[in-house]
Amino acid sequence: MNYETAHQFVLNQTIVRENNSDGLLMRMQQGKPPIPGQITSILLALKVIFEALKNDNRLERELIYALYLLTVKTQQLFAAGQKAGVDWPPLFKEDLLRIANAVESIFSGEWHNVHQ
Repeated sequence: MNYETAHQFVLNQTIVRENNSDGLLMRMQQGKPPIPGQITSILLALKVIFEALKNDNRLERELIYALYLLTVKTQQLFAAGQKAGVDWPPLFKEDLLRIANAVESIFSGEWHNVHQ
């Protein structure tokens, strides 16, 4: 996966568009779990983005928004889903924390262990 592919993949997972019913955010808004392999692909894309941008001091607004959605909005949707009785997959909460750690790494320019 190259940077352009990773960048577009993250946008597709977060920014809700009509033709993107399988994006992580859209699925969570509908109370649906991620597609098998979706979290792994997101983590891989975030690592590629980190590597491409680790020495860059500027990030584009759309990417920042997508990263925000991946960290904050997914946590909010997870909590709301739990409260509404959604039966999220085991370890999904930990997966969301790994995503948040990867996003923090992108912002800080230093990779944090995402397998905690």
